[in-house]
Amino acid sequence: MERSKTHSKTIGYLLWIFGFTGAHRFYFGRPISGAIWFFTGGLFLVGWLVDVFLIPGMERSAGRKYAEGPVDYSVAWLLQTFLGPLGIHRFYMGKIGTGLLWLLTGGLVGIGWLYDFCTLNEQVDACNVESGLELTCPRRNSPV
Repeated sequence: MERSKTHSKTIGYLLWIFGFTGAHRFYFGRPISGAIWFFTGGLFLVGWLVDVFLIPGMERSAGRKYAEGPVDYSVAWLLQTFLGPLGIHRFYMGKIGTGLLWLLTGGLVGIGWLYDFCTLNEQVDACNVESGLELTCPRRNSPV
């Protein structure tokens, strides 16, 4: 059985470099441990070092959990991680209104940016599932 390729091990390792912030854990759909890593510096760097060996398993798990589609998880996560307070990831997903809001408020002063770390996989998944059901994702494929 072919598994879904929604998340990339390479991107996981790239985000692991910043892993003491939990970015790689958020990317692979683990928001609770991602938040713990964020607030404790990767469990005081010990958990961060252990994660180098856990990333392949996290990638397989994410591949089973999330749907493929027109919005690429890796692109959305790279934009979120490096340009999140500017809302560029929201523009990418077609969420122009909240993208502008993030751009003008610095990701709602960082709180919305942190919220997106916890929910971005679900946001991308919802859009991809909608498009997989032969509905157009209104945020991505609008005729305007």
